[in-house]
Amino acid sequence: MSRPILTDARIAALTTRKSSYDVRDGKLRGFGVRVMPSGRRRFFVHCQHRGERIWKIVGDSDAMDIAEARSLARTMLAAIRRGEPVPARPEDALFEIVAETVFRRHERLWKPRTLDVNRCYLRNQILPCFAGRNVADIDGREVRNWFASLAATPVAADRSMPILSIIMREAEAMGLRPEGSNPCRGIRRYRRKGRERFLSDEEIRRLSAVLSEQEERRPCQVAVVRLLLLTGCRKSEILTLHWSDYREGRLLLRDSKTGPRTVWLSRPARAILDRLPRTGRWMFPAPQAGGPRDSDWLDRFWQEVRVEAGIEDARIHDLRHTHASIALRRGATVLAIGKLLGHADPQTTLKYTHPADAMIADAAETVGAVLRGG
Repeated sequence: MSRPILTDARIAALTTRKSSYDVRDGKLRGFGVRVMPSGRRRFFVHCQHRGERIWKIVGDSDAMDIAEARSLARTMLAAIRRGEPVPARPEDALFEIVAETVFRRHERLWKPRTLDVNRCYLRNQILPCFAGRNVADIDGREVRNWFASLAATPVAADRSMPILSIIMREAEAMGLRPEGSNPCRGIRRYRRKGRERFLSDEEIRRLSAVLSEQEERRPCQVAVVRLLLLTGCRKSEILTLHWSDYREGRLLLRDSKTGPRTVWLSRPARAILDRLPRTGRWMFPAPQAGGPRDSDWLDRFWQEVRVEAGIEDARIHDLRHTHASIALRRGATVLAIGKLLGHADPQTTLKYTHPADAMIADAAETVGAVLRGG
């Protein structure tokens, strides 16, 4: 079946769908229009040259009619066949422009802290390599070379790659790249030594002793650290608690990393909260009224405490790991631990539940006892 020849009327009559789609021109081979869910219509050229698939944006239907677009597309296709630079490159197809558009769209999807961190990786790891490039020209080979150049900083590389992938995926949806052309696909992340750490029973005893010594001078910091260990909550979840979040022996978190959730409190955790003074809206208010304590306030305290307790390599986030490991040692299932920690994915929970050596030794003894009888 022959394709219909595109006209201004036909383009205007094209309806939007949930995802973008292409309509090819019956008059000029390699020329077409992409209709996006937003209603935007973008002319493009798409062809093969010397075994390479080439995709270029011609322009928007709002900025040019079909005759102008087809003429420009013909010039572009001829330049591609001759191996010459393609004349038309719309400014909004530059990588940094696309990236900023994507970040604006994700402001409502990413939490403020996530947005700040992702912008940092964009600025420091991604833009130095791809700024100034047409987003459609970036291919898998370039992305692999970029990823390899970050081998000395594998954490930054692994966290930058998903951000770049999101930008490329959105570029497809915006009609700036061919569908299914994400150059980040199939690139494996660096294998890093796991940073999961949990405190042994002896380390917990030493930490508890140090906290008791500090309690009179720094009661709020001590309360936060103990709550982190007793609840498995994230640092931000405890620091931003309102007194209204504490009801009927539970914490009703309004906005955790995985959305609203309930934290069930043990008797010791409830006792800590019941001893705290209620001086306003925030459970841990900053000296200046109007907000909670910030992360630095707690981090400085933790730096001192962990040295005194002889656990210098322990991060404050490892209290969360410790909570999970204790639950595992006491027979809790991975599903139950995931509920305790507020994980949406069971695979995430597994990373927090590395068994202690004592557990492995106990398991070996149990198996040995059974087999000895056989």
